[in-house]
This record gives sequence, C-alpha cells and structure tokens, in this order.
Amino acid sequence: MKEGSTEAPIRHPIRWQDPDYKDMEQVLTELTRVFDICHGCRRCFNLCDSFPRLFDLIDESETGELDSVSTSDYKSVVDACTLCDMCYMTKCPYVPPHEFDLDFPHLMLRFRAAEREKKGIPFTVDQITKTDRNGRLARHAPGPINWLSSRGNAVTRPILEAAAGIHRDAVLPKFHGKTFEMKKALSAQGINSDAPAYGRRVVLYATCFVNFNNPDIGTAADRVLALNGVQTEVQYPECCGMPQLEQGAVDEVAAKAVIVAKNLSQWIDEGFDIVALTPSCALMLKFEWPLLVPDDPLVQKLSANTSDITEYIVDIARNEGLADGLKPLQGGVALHLACHSRAQNMGPKAADMLRLIPDTNIDVIERCSGHGGSWGIMKQNHEVALKVSQPAVRRAVKSDSAYFSSECPLAAEHLVHSIEVSQENSPFQRSFHPVELFARAYGLLD
Repeated sequence: MKEGSTEAPIRHPIRWQDPDYKDMEQVLTELTRVFDICHGCRRCFNLCDSFPRLFDLIDESETGELDSVSTSDYKSVVDACTLCDMCYMTKCPYVPPHEFDLDFPHLMLRFRAAEREKKGIPFTVDQITKTDRNGRLARHAPGPINWLSSRGNAVTRPILEAAAGIHRDAVLPKFHGKTFEMKKALSAQGINSDAPAYGRRVVLYATCFVNFNNPDIGTAADRVLALNGVQTEVQYPECCGMPQLEQGAVDEVAAKAVIVAKNLSQWIDEGFDIVALTPSCALMLKFEWPLLVPDDPLVQKLSANTSDITEYIVDIARNEGLADGLKPLQGGVALHLACHSRAQNMGPKAADMLRLIPDTNIDVIERCSGHGGSWGIMKQNHEVALKVSQPAVRRAVKSDSAYFSSECPLAAEHLVHSIEVSQENSPFQRSFHPVELFARAYGLLD
C-alpha cells in the first residue's frame, strides 16, 4: 500500500447472489464501520445530502460519536444518496485498494437491496421505474399524458402528488408519439463518403429516455455521425436498468444486462461500435453491468466496446478528423457535466466535443444537479434537490451564456426549472444535449 492511497481506485464485483449480501444485520454492521470512517474524515460534506444528514445525526447525538446514533436512523442517510458516485470518484481517500475498502455508493445500493428483500418497495415507486412499459403506453396518447403531467396543471398535479408522491412542481419528462427507433426507420440518413471517418459503423443504443421522451437527441446524434461518414443502426432491446438499480433491484438489473448484452454482442461481432446516448446508460453498460454479472463474457465484451456519444465524437476528431462545416454558436454555452458522465472516468468529453466548434465559449459547470433520476421528483426529496442544485445554478447564470446544456437530459430540465425558481428573469428557456448543439453548429438542426 502506497502512502495516501495513491494507487488507482478499483471496484469489487457486486456479490448480490451471496446470501450475506442482503442480510440486514450484516449490512447495518458494515454501515456502522463505514459511517465511523466518514465521521472521522468529513471530506465529502459538500456533496449530496447524505453526508450532512449523517454528520448532523452524529453531532446531535448524546456522545457526539456514532456509538450513540441508532441504526434505525441510518435509513435517512441512505435515502438521500442518488448513486451519483461522486464521493467515490472525487472525494473519498479510502476507496479500494485502500485497506479501509470504502465504496459508499455501492454500500447504499446494498442497503436498498436488503430493504427491498425484506419489505419490498412502494407500489407507485415500482410503477415509475417501469420506463419501457410507461413509454410504450404513453406514445399512443402523448398529448393527453403530457397535459396531465404538466407542471402547470393545477388540477392533476396535486392529485398525482397525493397518489404517487411526485412533487407537484417537479418537471416530468414528456412523451412522444414516434419513438427514436420509429423515426430512424422512417428517415435513414445519407452517409457522407467523403468524411475522414467514412467506414466506421455504430449501433446507437437508444436508451429509454431518448427513445420515448426525447428522440431529438437521437436524431441529432444520427445526423452528426452520418455527416462524419459513420453508418448507424438503432437498437433498443430494453432499458439499462438504472431506474431499478436506484431502488435496489439488483437481480432485475443483472437480468437486463444479460439480455441486452446478448443482443448487442452480435453487432459487435459484425464490426459495429456501441454508442449510448445518455450518460447514465453508458455508465451502466461500461461499469455497473460488469460488476453485477462479472462472469458473463458478453457483458464484458459489451463493456469494452461501448462509448458515450460525446466520447465517440471526440474519438473521431482525434483519430480521423471531423467533416468540415462547424459554425460558431453565438453567445456560448453553459455546460453542466453530469455526474454519471464524470463517473465514467473518461474526462470531460462533452466539453472537449463542444470546444471543437470554432469561436464558441464553453463555460464548464462541475457541480451536481441534485436530480438523481427519479429521486429528485419525489415529494420528500424535491426541495432538497433544488437546494443541492444551487451551486450549479449560480454558475450557469453567472456564465451569461446563450445556451444551457447538460449531458443528462433529466438533470438539464431540473436545472432549468431550478434557475426559473431562484431567478427573477431566467436566462434560459430550455436546455440542450451537447450533441444537439453540435448538430446545430453543423447546421443539421433548426
């Protein structure tokens, strides 16, 4: 062991099939060990709300130490974790291979898996996680569904809050009648055979959000790749399982990993690269799935051949070079780097990509949005999510940029909402995925 744990961090496989993994007594024992280490360090105090909750419990206890905090209070700390991985990635000095062997996010996941095994999860929360089913149903009547879920609907949103626990002011994703898969099938892009990267082939893993909620992101990526000579196909066997992972359903996520990996590995064998269109899904395919199913060779192969969309475009630029035609984006871009992009340990690829646009200022924001997937929309969490977002909000407003962008579409919508709530005159009417702005700079989008 080197001084100060200067070795590269590693993560252990998630042994969810081991009976001890979901044994709540053993989970609480491990939480006590880890929480005591966190109490002695406190380097993570300014990340999510988990750590302030933990430290307040300790500081307000009888002894001012963890020994006088009841294990029944641990749940409030776990509930505040959004599984963003930033404590593991950027703050904690005790991650493995350090002898303390501390992986806070995966321990929170273990608690949720044990709790799910013992008590299950609320029915409404379980229904929210069924993104594929919800998307397929909603696409048949997107207008009424979007009206019912609109944040400005004073009739339906209080009812939704009472029935499902979704905060009445939280921004909810919109649904589209035509999925990205359908749009791709209806309008194949012509491939630019003069582009330096001509000959590359890609399968775009649509992701549930792009497929059902924002197909424009997929269309932008498809057009940018086609202009750069890349043949694209779209595949969407099913959701990556991030919504289920947030609720501790590790067995369901592992099953999804096996199904999707079997589908996409056939394309890899034919010479296609795999590109995920949202960072949470790229993180699952590249890092979480191999830890959940470490003995499946197809899952491992998929991990090794998957890129985030911004990562892939930057790779084209660095190796073959991009097609000509990029024009400046007047006014510049305030770019939020999503936590799940940073957790991929690939560098700020969205910023690298947008900096390829000539004469365009890119103001990078490396602070958490506070959204956390479905976490930030729930009644008990929404106000905390707004609070956590404030450092990112202040940076975005201070940048005085014409465009606001985030790699995570859910985080982007939450941040735009948070800016509207905290600012008298919001400078941003909407948000963009970085690849949408890249397509706009190419003149590929209105």
